[in-house]
Amino acid sequence: MFLAVAFVAAGMCGALQPATGIPREVVQLTQFGPAVAVAAVALLWPGRIRQRLAGTLPALPTRGRAGAAAGRRTALLLTPVLIIALCAGGGLLTGGSLPVTDPRAFAHPLALVVAAQLLGACAEEIGWRCYLQPLLRTRFGPVAASALVGVLWGLWHVPVLAQEPAFAAGFLLATTAMSVILGLALEGVRSNRLLLAGGFHTLINLGMLYVTDETAAATAPMLILGAASLAAAVPWIAAARRTAHTTPDEIIVATASGTR
Repeated sequence: MFLAVAFVAAGMCGALQPATGIPREVVQLTQFGPAVAVAAVALLWPGRIRQRLAGTLPALPTRGRAGAAAGRRTALLLTPVLIIALCAGGGLLTGGSLPVTDPRAFAHPLALVVAAQLLGACAEEIGWRCYLQPLLRTRFGPVAASALVGVLWGLWHVPVLAQEPAFAAGFLLATTAMSVILGLALEGVRSNRLLLAGGFHTLINLGMLYVTDETAAATAPMLILGAASLAAAVPWIAAARRTAHTTPDEIIVATASGTR
């Protein structure tokens, strides 16, 4: 139900965009498709939607692991900077120039674009990372669930599939890698998931809009974006594997020392 409504609602919102006069660089109305899908599921299964959306909004901080959680949040929001920097470097190496766009080139002020981009990103992420990710996480491990969400997220961008195969492959690689980053970063996070995922998404979109030219229908920049996203995902996967391997040893040590 979620996926069906997300696809249909995104198509309808995209069709309505020209009539609204809202420029696509400000916000793409298709981004509201997943939010509409979450609302549709909530109408049919209100009890389940509350369970899946637990941790979406801010909550009071808890004792103990606040420092580690803060570090993970910081790392998550710095990762888009790394991805865009890698894209910029790749663009310079392959094209010899960096197509930076002056914010004054658009008719709307930068503050409005940033706010609208954050709104649109959160409208997507309440579906992908706040609903679908926790749902699939009940059946799959964190990397598998995140990768599956990333593939579905990429396929949801239907117009991308009309581009040449290499372009679509680069885009799907980017969405899958970024979804793995988000899934691992939000693993176990019990509050503020929406703003964290939306902030990551917004920084990526703004970087693509102002710093690189991945928004253009050109294959090379999209392949670079896919490679950059994959490179940024590797440390997250490695850290998750280290945590998975060290946790049993920590439990043994704690038990032996009498920790309850």
